[in-house]
Amino acid sequence: MFRLRKSAAPLITFRQRLLSTGPIDRRGAAKFEKRAVLELADGSKYHGISFGADTSMAGEVVFTTAMVGYPESLTDPSFQGQILNMTFPMIGNYGVPCTKTLDEYGLPKFLESNRIHAAGMIVQDYSSHYSHWNAKSSLSEWLVQEGIPAIAGIDTRAITKKIRAKGAIAGRIVVEDNETPAFADPNLRNLVAEVSTKTVKTYGKGNPLKILAVDCGIKYNIIRELVKRGAEVKVVPWDHDIASEASWYDGLFISNGPGDPSTLTQTVEQLKKVIHSDVVKPIFGICLGNQLLGRAAGAGTYKLPFGNRGQNQPVNNLKTGQSYITSQNHGYALEGHDLPTEWEELFVNGNDGTNEGIIHKTKPFFTAQFHPEHAGGPTDTAFLFDTFLDAVRAKETGPITSLVQRPVVERPKFNKVLVLGSGGLSIGQAGEFDYSGSQAIKALKEENITTILINPNIASVQTNADKTAAQADNVYYLPVNAEFVEQVIRRERPDGILISMGGQTALNCGVELHHNVKAISPLGLYGVRVLGTPISVIEATEDRQIFNDKLNEIGEKIATSFTAESVAEALAAADKIGYPVMIRSAFALGGLGSGICDDKAHLTQMAKKAFAGSPQILVER
Repeated sequence: MFRLRKSAAPLITFRQRLLSTGPIDRRGAAKFEKRAVLELADGSKYHGISFGADTSMAGEVVFTTAMVGYPESLTDPSFQGQILNMTFPMIGNYGVPCTKTLDEYGLPKFLESNRIHAAGMIVQDYSSHYSHWNAKSSLSEWLVQEGIPAIAGIDTRAITKKIRAKGAIAGRIVVEDNETPAFADPNLRNLVAEVSTKTVKTYGKGNPLKILAVDCGIKYNIIRELVKRGAEVKVVPWDHDIASEASWYDGLFISNGPGDPSTLTQTVEQLKKVIHSDVVKPIFGICLGNQLLGRAAGAGTYKLPFGNRGQNQPVNNLKTGQSYITSQNHGYALEGHDLPTEWEELFVNGNDGTNEGIIHKTKPFFTAQFHPEHAGGPTDTAFLFDTFLDAVRAKETGPITSLVQRPVVERPKFNKVLVLGSGGLSIGQAGEFDYSGSQAIKALKEENITTILINPNIASVQTNADKTAAQADNVYYLPVNAEFVEQVIRRERPDGILISMGGQTALNCGVELHHNVKAISPLGLYGVRVLGTPISVIEATEDRQIFNDKLNEIGEKIATSFTAESVAEALAAADKIGYPVMIRSAFALGGLGSGICDDKAHLTQMAKKAFAGSPQILVER
């Protein structure tokens, strides 16, 4: 039994808060006082405060580097039996969306399954206050409802470093006044059987493409991605007789899921029959599906020291040379070098070189160890669903060639590029754009492109007198403004200009050069092409009115707002909206000239300051 001296202060329980009839005042968010301890199998203990359910739980402690997306992570079936250590320091600040809201397919709209699968949660700082337009409850309240313990006030960095050094480790969250559970390795259980559907379910009924999805712990967004592309998805249990469905389906999908793939011999045997059958239909596997199809092909699998879990894992396509940023959640990997000759590795991890996907040389079978359904995470690889369904639609029986053909890209030729450095820096300023600009110069020189730099800062990273790979061929110690840049263009005659590596000063200068008061802008007059972010995109993000228009074009909801180019216009806009109002400066560093104005006097004062550094402000509700 884990017992600690109780605080003398009265404690309002989570259940009392949840069952209270009146509205909860978020300004008086709950104070968490019940103590808890995280105990690891190596004997180490980390003391903290409980902010989840009043229960203790054991599991495998793993870490994820995701900065956001804790509702998606907690409900990911691949986390079954695991205690999730969040490396991002503050968790809970945007609350939890309504867990009962369903999408058009009858699935929980904001979650990846119908419940939390993680055994527990570890955070450094839990935010009692939350704010988000879509939030319906706090993370703490949700954890209590689901019976999941959570501990805050923990040095999650230290735990992550320990896991990286020693590997994933058994642990337990022990909450005050609760029994202490025994350490347990969830990978010894058939975790897939615990999370897989028990009955056959169909989504997108009537859609033309028939997809049989083997549910090893399928995330709901995978179903959404398939159905919205025209598939009728029949989700079947992990041990379903796939061969019995051969006459029905047009394509076979094997899902993600938790645990050790070597325990799923039934599924692997089913897949062996399919891939060696004379009837050839496209197959796509994700995460655990990659490992299972690989084992069916003849390769082995092994447990990774600490796994890959997060939303920023780099993956390289070995055939095309393309790289992607991906979302991942797995603790096991496929032995890519063990594949028989008719298979080959398609993707590898850019960090540790582990296998991230395989492809058949003569049949339409391929996999991805990462998560192209991006919930949460980047959408870089969502095209794989199109690749799969295009093969299904075409009744493909040969190899998936689009994934192995190197794209032909016509690269523009540049001989000399002008790089706009950061504006004048003062002692104590970070100068991050000075550093990023130096990396741009280094990259240009690697392509044998002559570089010209305009930077007023003497002896900064870019202008250091020591000759380095990041040193420009010629440096002008001049202010970054349209007048001086035009003079340098006239003298050096570059054929390209890079304006996105000098911060706000360089961006504003680039826009001014493009819209010069003369009949022809210097860029057009001297044939200078903009590298990187186009001027039109810069304007769309910096000009508040254009930005609002762009959001309206894609149907995004925005606050009522008006652009103003004078104090009088700002006051008139505020009268239409009603106080208090928020003002934001255009073409300015983040936050400068922005703030909430409670009345006319306050708005007048702040608007004058904003217009001192920006030609335009946005007044919004």
